[in-house]
Amino acid sequence: MQLNVAKEVAALRRLTTKQLRNRYGELFGEPTLAKNRAWLTKRIAWRLQAQAEGDLSERARQRAAELANEADLRLSPPKDSAVAGADQTCTRTLRDQADHRLPPPGAIITRVYKGETLQVHVRADGFEFEGVQYRSLSAVAKAITGSQCNGFLFFRIGSQGDGQ
Repeated sequence: MQLNVAKEVAALRRLTTKQLRNRYGELFGEPTLAKNRAWLTKRIAWRLQAQAEGDLSERARQRAAELANEADLRLSPPKDSAVAGADQTCTRTLRDQADHRLPPPGAIITRVYKGETLQVHVRADGFEFEGVQYRSLSAVAKAITGSQCNGFLFFRIGSQGDGQ
């Protein structure tokens, strides 16, 4: 009996995941642990089409096997990979996290705001303003203004000037 693959695939879209898993088991002869509807639908549709129109030719299968052997593919790591890599050390260089617009630690950022001269000390671990430690310039600006604002813009640091 010739299957109408288009109708079968359309019917697959209406099935629940559990029904798709059962259908997969019927077609492939083994159960699946997959719960991804899209993957199950594609695999079942492929199998239905292969049954209706014929599978890969023997020549195509041989060529696929040759390519797979040449590629030396591995879908999952070997079970003992954690033990084998235990004696290896991985080193990498971490980027400097400091923003290039900031002056070096020890510098003082000065800004006149509402007639008052404000001074912020740049430290290696943040910023200090009036004896209080802050993690960012934006936090300092918020403490000064009472509203959220960009610290670089508030202190005029960056492309428009150096802020000192």
